[in-house]
Amino acid sequence: MKSFLAFLFISFYFGLNAQFGDLGTVEVEVLKEEGDIYKLKFLLKLEEGAWVYGDSKDPIAPPGLVINLHASDEYEPFGEWVLPKFKTKYIKELEVEAKYFKGESFIASRLIKGKVKDFTISGDFGGQVCVEGKCIPSEYPNPTFEVNVGEGSVAPFKISKASITKIEDVNSNPPLYGADDNISNEDCNYDFSKEENNLKKFKGKDLDNGINASFWETFAVAFIFGLGALLTPCVFPMIPMTVSFFLKGSESKSRGKFIALIFGLSIIVIYCLIGTIFSILFGEDSAQLIATHWLPNLFFFGIFIFFAASFFGMFEITLPSSWSSKSDQKADKGGVGGALFMALTLSLVSFSCTGPIIGTVLVQSVKVGGLQPLVGMLGFSTAFALPFTLFAFFPSMLKSLPKSGGWLNSVKVVFGFLELALALKFLSIADQTQHWGILDREVFLALWIVVFFLLGLYLLGKLKFSHDSDLPYLKVPRFILAIFTFSFVVYLLPGMWGAPLKSLSGYLPPMSTMDFKSLSTVQSESEICGEPSYSEKLHLPNGLKGYFDYEEGMCCAKEQGKPVFIDFTGLSCQNCRKIEQAVWTDPNVLELLREEFVIISLFGDDHTLPLNKPYVSVFDGEKLIETVGQKTADIQKVWFGQFAQPYYVTMDNDKNLLEVPIAYEQAQYKSKFVSFLKKSLEEYKKRK
Repeated sequence: MKSFLAFLFISFYFGLNAQFGDLGTVEVEVLKEEGDIYKLKFLLKLEEGAWVYGDSKDPIAPPGLVINLHASDEYEPFGEWVLPKFKTKYIKELEVEAKYFKGESFIASRLIKGKVKDFTISGDFGGQVCVEGKCIPSEYPNPTFEVNVGEGSVAPFKISKASITKIEDVNSNPPLYGADDNISNEDCNYDFSKEENNLKKFKGKDLDNGINASFWETFAVAFIFGLGALLTPCVFPMIPMTVSFFLKGSESKSRGKFIALIFGLSIIVIYCLIGTIFSILFGEDSAQLIATHWLPNLFFFGIFIFFAASFFGMFEITLPSSWSSKSDQKADKGGVGGALFMALTLSLVSFSCTGPIIGTVLVQSVKVGGLQPLVGMLGFSTAFALPFTLFAFFPSMLKSLPKSGGWLNSVKVVFGFLELALALKFLSIADQTQHWGILDREVFLALWIVVFFLLGLYLLGKLKFSHDSDLPYLKVPRFILAIFTFSFVVYLLPGMWGAPLKSLSGYLPPMSTMDFKSLSTVQSESEICGEPSYSEKLHLPNGLKGYFDYEEGMCCAKEQGKPVFIDFTGLSCQNCRKIEQAVWTDPNVLELLREEFVIISLFGDDHTLPLNKPYVSVFDGEKLIETVGQKTADIQKVWFGQFAQPYYVTMDNDKNLLEVPIAYEQAQYKSKFVSFLKKSLEEYKKRK
């Protein structure tokens, strides 16, 4: 039977008893783990009411406890220090947030690998222990300690067998506290990897499916793009020519109208066929990857720059001439078949102007997935086919059309500027999901300001491209459009100094990426239990504080006796930013989130941050879950049967739902969001 005795270096033990006066004493021990692996335990016993501060990056904060291990050829530290949970509090006199631990004892541990049979672990520590009214610092220079290991030990020690998880080799001795401080969850009994694959139920009600992009919205946006495509030089002159062909080449006016109707329907069928192919190729899972992975977004960025260059007149995007020639030959045969091939010919011939616009619609809809590409092409083709059929039925309306001219090329150039602005959005998504930090909010805004300022100069005739006609004078519509463009630039300018620009919150990088913030944007912070994992890369908006790990957040909620608010979100989620800027900034919402809930924000599109503890997927039981994004997807699929953001959930400390979760459709209304939070809080109080 193995003995159970403390392993302490005697002279060290007695020498440190008075290091913090009557407020705290220090002990150090070593437990054998397995083979040549040992666990070093640093124990600071605090008197009742005493606390110790944690090390802080803020130079104004009180000095925190720091433990250092001395470098040696005899042993090698592994991994990071395992720490107890810290709380945070605001020190009014110093105007700073400080981490602190208050309790009976502060225990920090670290794994050590021995390189020789007998060795000595040495180190030093420094800090201060405080009670109300006084603080006692450690001696200067820092007190040192030594612990002998092996047969040369001056005191016996316990050989404790313990399970060892994956140990990563660390050659240097990092500080005790840093960006990757983790809260210990060992005593909280929360571990998602041990959950069962069962959907959460709530009073027999179906949970919200979380769809955040309606078909009508996709159709409307695509319809507007289709109308814009009609105003390009490849399409606009074709309208009167095609309508005249229908009316003059038919036996009667009714026959001409019928052919025009077939022509319009054929255009819709052609484009919907394209949308159907994309819908089949890109399902919801593929759409999620395309929308959030950095590589597709960089590809889209390059494509949109390519489209913009084409619109500016650098080159033309054309399909093989043989395609349009064969289609044109079929169209000459007339009749219903001829109308179909005329529609195909128009689609092919006009591709140099419509291709970039079609690509924009497809890219935006593919990022949502499902039937969205089909709906997008239906909206685009309906608008594109409408004038050909409409003017065939009402030919007198042709007289109201403006004459072709240089203004058509100006439309293309305007589209080019818009393509540039959209390209930056895709680069921004890649930048956020990879944490590159090259396109922060102020950089993004600066580029948009320049793009739209140059667009305004172009509309005023101060800029000219190779295919532009001379502009002897400024027409009223162009002048009005220039006014709107410069007004938009003026609207963007305050954003460089921290203005929220709520109407654009879904398109701009989050406020947390700004290096500069005005005083008006600084909000009071919520109190949490300790430093969250991943907080160097992930942030909450509006001064809120919370967790980015499910287990950590649930542990804090249990400690504080609060319900949890789980925010399924994404770095690239436009609707998430809209809710955060338009709804979460409401005083009622902000107070409820800050005071009444522990916030857990789970990012579904972060595939760069590794989990502290990888596990096998609960959803399918096969895939290894290794990143923050993968775990978020696993949680949402297992408990709620879908994977869409934003998606908001409230739970009690026993992982029971407090209210039916809501998605973007409900959350976008402040009244509904406040009602959701208040009902959840009332339900939680009933269960206590």
